[in-house]
Amino acid sequence: MAYEPVVGLEVHVQLKTVSKMFCGCTTEFGGAPNSHTCPVCLGFPGTLPVLNRRALVEAIRVALAVGCKVSDKVKFHRKNYFYPDLPKDYQISQYDEPLSENGHLKIKTGGGEKTIRIKRVHMEEDAGKLIHEEGGDSSFVDFNRSGMPLLEIVSEPDINSPEEAYQYLTDLKLLLRYLDVSDCDMEKGSLRCDANISIRKKGETGLGTKAEVKNMNSFKAVKSALEFEFERQSKCLETGERIVQETRLWNPDKGITASMRSKEEAHDYRYFPEPDLVPFTLQGDLVDEERKNLPELPEARKGRFIGALGLSGYDAEVLVQDKATADYFEECVKFYNKPKIISNWLMGDVSAYLNSKNLSAGDSKLKPQGLAGLLKEVDSGKISGKMAKDIIIEMLDTGKGAAAIISEKGLSQISDTGELEKFAEETIAENAKTAEDFLKGKDNALMFLVGQVMKKTKGKANPAVVNKILRDKLSKK
Repeated sequence: MAYEPVVGLEVHVQLKTVSKMFCGCTTEFGGAPNSHTCPVCLGFPGTLPVLNRRALVEAIRVALAVGCKVSDKVKFHRKNYFYPDLPKDYQISQYDEPLSENGHLKIKTGGGEKTIRIKRVHMEEDAGKLIHEEGGDSSFVDFNRSGMPLLEIVSEPDINSPEEAYQYLTDLKLLLRYLDVSDCDMEKGSLRCDANISIRKKGETGLGTKAEVKNMNSFKAVKSALEFEFERQSKCLETGERIVQETRLWNPDKGITASMRSKEEAHDYRYFPEPDLVPFTLQGDLVDEERKNLPELPEARKGRFIGALGLSGYDAEVLVQDKATADYFEECVKFYNKPKIISNWLMGDVSAYLNSKNLSAGDSKLKPQGLAGLLKEVDSGKISGKMAKDIIIEMLDTGKGAAAIISEKGLSQISDTGELEKFAEETIAENAKTAEDFLKGKDNALMFLVGQVMKKTKGKANPAVVNKILRDKLSKK
């Protein structure tokens, strides 16, 4: 029997603020365990939380970017549960009155564009981190992460394959980076995802019993976990086994999910309004100001690269997938107005070098003006494209300009016709049969002769000029 998965994703994003959500402790990653803490984020009696305004602004920006309606009222709740890394035994979150609701994100699938509805975007604080002793029976707790500003982005169950889930997460991460509200580094815990999955017969519209899957530290892991869960739940239905609503953990080493606990319902958390944070109404112009201040987002930028700069859809798509690369590209165009040539170099030699060094375009020693300068040297005929490929590696390694490297290494291309005519005559004399072959209509023979001249000049001859000189000389024979 044919089944399909029904998936909803809960994405937790750590906002890029200097201090935590409700106190002044630093959000800097690392530090000695429990060194980035204070009485507020540790929940000491008598302490009072104060909302981080920057976190609120960044939350509003995200909500607007995914088309959510932002509420006029900001209200927080206490979400009560007992866990070793939760010092207060409750988490400040939002329950029945979230910051925003009813948004969407469009993704590309094999069948075309698909809209994934976003149920809500709300604010909350993070818990701490448990560190389990390998091979031992002890666990340690680090509260440095406790109180970090989080945004939870909850999708509707509109995702119907692991591939769609992967694409949704990829596009959402790109959007967040363009908004500059998070570094989205999953290794640091800045972006985390829980997946709710149920299955149903194809063609049905109802929802089955869902399982929540946790402990996935990459988008690839999310995809693999959903693939496993789909197979597991399908076998359950085929064999008549009852699917239980539960929370399951993904085991990346074994490639399986395992039951962790029964899935909590909202009433299990005993939500009630946070008494230490009075509900308030947003200032009338704050949301409008943030709407005006939204940056150009990936799809709009891609459209402009195609329409205004003449790039192909493929080139534009590749460039906008990394904001630093897209910014670098646009800066290059200011100095060298040939967008297609720049994109070729960025997607080719430059990208290959940066990937090998695990660097981004923004970290490169080769500045946009430097790349533009190199391409101008090629256009002027001073160096060949082949020379440029060697020169750019040194530019990327050292940050030196193209002109300096060309001068230091004596790499200027020979374009002087007088000098090249001498080499051409020598080559024709030394390769009389090849010259005869060309005169008989074998064009490949000319390319051999050009190569011989390039050898004589140690690659410094301008191949286009050599080609013309050889043709002229041979045509007179």
